[in-house]
Amino acid sequence: MKARVGIVAAEPSGDLLGAGLIRALRARDPDIHFEGIGGPQMIEEGCESWFPMERLSVMGLVEVLRHLPELLRIRRALRDRWRTSPPHLYIGVDAPDFNLGLARRLRAAGVPTVQYVSPTVWAWRQGRVRSLRRATDLVLCVYPFEEDFLCRHGVEARYVGHPLAAEIAHESDPGPARERLGLPVEGPVLAVLPGSRLSEVERLSVPFIDAARLCVDRQPGLRLVSPFVNDTTRQRFAATLQARAPGLAWTLVDRASRDAMAAADVVLTASGTATLEALLVGRPMVVGYRVHALSYRLVRALRLVKVPFIAMANLLAEEGLAPELVQDECTPPALADAVLRFLADPVRRAEVQRRYRAIGEGLKRDTGRQAALAVLELLSARHRA
Repeated sequence: MKARVGIVAAEPSGDLLGAGLIRALRARDPDIHFEGIGGPQMIEEGCESWFPMERLSVMGLVEVLRHLPELLRIRRALRDRWRTSPPHLYIGVDAPDFNLGLARRLRAAGVPTVQYVSPTVWAWRQGRVRSLRRATDLVLCVYPFEEDFLCRHGVEARYVGHPLAAEIAHESDPGPARERLGLPVEGPVLAVLPGSRLSEVERLSVPFIDAARLCVDRQPGLRLVSPFVNDTTRQRFAATLQARAPGLAWTLVDRASRDAMAAADVVLTASGTATLEALLVGRPMVVGYRVHALSYRLVRALRLVKVPFIAMANLLAEEGLAPELVQDECTPPALADAVLRFLADPVRRAEVQRRYRAIGEGLKRDTGRQAALAVLELLSARHRA
């Protein structure tokens, strides 16, 4: 019988992970049918997407509240459709606030469930581990410290490695990437990544653009490059750039984040998957982070965060190799000072690159294969039962 797998991803990083898993599963069983919500990469691998993925891409407590009615409508539609015609297995790719509620209901209806990428229960809102235990039959972990934490809390988990670790090469020479992007081979380059979500770009464009302008003022000849995941985020950033610094030479590129990082001496980035990518490419970075002011106050007041860093690159390094400038500290002068300190210190940059290379090597696994085997084992076990 042809297996049907429900799968939901909510943002570009999840789309990448979901596409890799679909590809690995299809390599072992070409007849599996995938349906649910995915982005362009999952669709290209054959996933039937019932809603635009962008409708799920919301971050921050206050922002989610504004979009909550639509998010709940989409989740109800998926639940009702899959209750009427249950898939053989459900996979939630990241996006735990959306996926775990759906997974819990499907699991209660007899559908085995997988969460691909553990929610950061080890970092904040640790009470969510109980919800994770109720909602999932298996969690596929992409970071090495997660499996032990989850197993100690009664959650079935397997570390499969992070697919980006094998996919992204450490780039010691920026020259080839600069040539691909049309940048001068000589001279300093700063890559500026204000985020993949529109809400991130809206919050970080002004401080990042103003910080870059300060850097250029203090270091003439500095070149600027920014990659964007879609036209919407690029256009929003370009409009802010025209308003804040109309004469500033700035190269904007589409879907070339790794080339932009590899071309750079230093990366100024939003917190998120981009910090892992910068680590794997081997570029020192400065991390800026802003959310809605009320969201930030709630997180601080309720003491929800349990880790010392927000950037995955720092969590993996177990120290603050990347300066983090959060919320009110995320100001143009502070960002510019941190970037310029890196640019002025090649010895420090080389040491950070050495550390990042070692960390990246330790993350390498055949992730797609490991994840696919774990999913197929679960499908086979349920079929035997």
